[in-house]
Amino acid sequence: MKSPPLKRTPGPLPDLETRRSGLLLHLSSLTGPYGCGDLGKGAYRFATFLQSAGQSWWQMLPVNPIGLGHSPYATTCSFAGEPLYIDLEGLAADGLLKPSEIVPLPDPTPDRVDYRRARRYREVRLKKAFKRFAAGEGRVRTARFARFLDAQRYWIDDFALFGVLAQTFKTRDWRRWPVALRRRQPSALARIIADHRTDLDYIKFLQFQFFIQWSRLRADLRTRGIGLIGDIPLFVSHQSSDVWAGQKYFQLRGDGSMRCVAGVPPDYFSADGQLWGHPHFNWLAMEKDGFAWWVERLRHMTTLFDVVRLDHFIGFHRCWEVKAGSKTARHGQYRQTPGRKLFRAVRNALGKLPFIAEDLGAVVPEVYALRDEFGLPGMRVLQFGFGNEASAAYHLPFSYVPNAVVYTGTHDNNTAAGWYAEACQTADQGMLDLTRCRHFLGDGRRQIHWAMIREAMKSVANLSIVPVQDVLGLNGRARMNIPGKAAGNWRWRLEARALTTRLAGKLRRMTQAFGRHP
Repeated sequence: MKSPPLKRTPGPLPDLETRRSGLLLHLSSLTGPYGCGDLGKGAYRFATFLQSAGQSWWQMLPVNPIGLGHSPYATTCSFAGEPLYIDLEGLAADGLLKPSEIVPLPDPTPDRVDYRRARRYREVRLKKAFKRFAAGEGRVRTARFARFLDAQRYWIDDFALFGVLAQTFKTRDWRRWPVALRRRQPSALARIIADHRTDLDYIKFLQFQFFIQWSRLRADLRTRGIGLIGDIPLFVSHQSSDVWAGQKYFQLRGDGSMRCVAGVPPDYFSADGQLWGHPHFNWLAMEKDGFAWWVERLRHMTTLFDVVRLDHFIGFHRCWEVKAGSKTARHGQYRQTPGRKLFRAVRNALGKLPFIAEDLGAVVPEVYALRDEFGLPGMRVLQFGFGNEASAAYHLPFSYVPNAVVYTGTHDNNTAAGWYAEACQTADQGMLDLTRCRHFLGDGRRQIHWAMIREAMKSVANLSIVPVQDVLGLNGRARMNIPGKAAGNWRWRLEARALTTRLAGKLRRMTQAFGRHP
């Protein structure tokens, strides 16, 4: 995409109380020559598009190390960054790689991420960069590395140890490690540290580089007046440094296995519910410690993002608990959680709560009361407004309030075009209210995505967020995730030159027309 240079004048960043709009695009979905989107030129090109399109926010999915199924919601650490997102050209600019070492990776499917291929290609080069850094080469000094390690001490040592042990025993399932390491006996951990100093430093070096590059991107966005919205899953993976290092905070048996697992009951997305398989929190132990783990987790996220979306917000009131080993999430039960006490502790530690509540699913009045007590905007999803469920009207613009965030769809939805095509095919099954749909969106299927964007933009909700797939009018092949499907998700990728100047202009004019441009 080519566009005229835009004046960069640092100004106040947007906030959730101001009428604005933004786009949803994950880092992995960015363009780039090395198999996966990253913090390189593709991120800055997208920032330019956001600015030229008059957008004030960039929302993305969790940027932590991805876990099973390449899911950003099944991370191996809720504090660390995913090394796949490190920009190789940025390492070359810092003198840690040679340009000849980072030739473009041939890409037979440019609209899909090949995670294994991208990781193999990048890992070889990341190790070369580390060797040069360890030898004192490059422009980034080791003193800065030491300051970084000190600032991240709460989590980075355990994360590096977890990574080394997973490599040593060829599994992240820490229950299968020797008992002394599973139980974190100090003498056993000391031996690992003594024997694997270089491997530990390599893992820490990757985090150092990720956060250096993240800081650069965020500084660039600030000069453009663009804020960053992140995403934090409620639960964390059992096979993670979080659980291994903080076993007392989770409902585990003596051997480290889970007593029960998290999920959601049958809902819009799945007749069997969703069985996430993550361990439940030991809320009594967390409360006893003043919710220290949660405070540090949220504090860390607010240093990376201007606003954080709290995934599965209803879990802060009650969680769906399923017996470990169950095949589906159908036969579970709700357990109350101390969300009010938690948010009071977080507010006391952090002050203002820059969060968006993902208040979707089996919501009860107490969830809305918790959200409103702490002044958090909730979510409205336009696609949900055109079904025949009793809650459909809640997601249509006439029900909105200013303190809300409206989405045409989320990462769990089909694209607008894909949703409409699918919904029309199943309209005879009562899944779509066609009369209401045509009243709001018209009959023109080819432009259904713009009709959806227009409804979101003109609503009273302070913030309108549109997935990039909807701006492009892409069909269901561009869908990011199908809940309940174990494989094939999280792979969609933006094709080069898809975001044109013409498209930016159209989006900017609509943004201005509905008063969402600064």
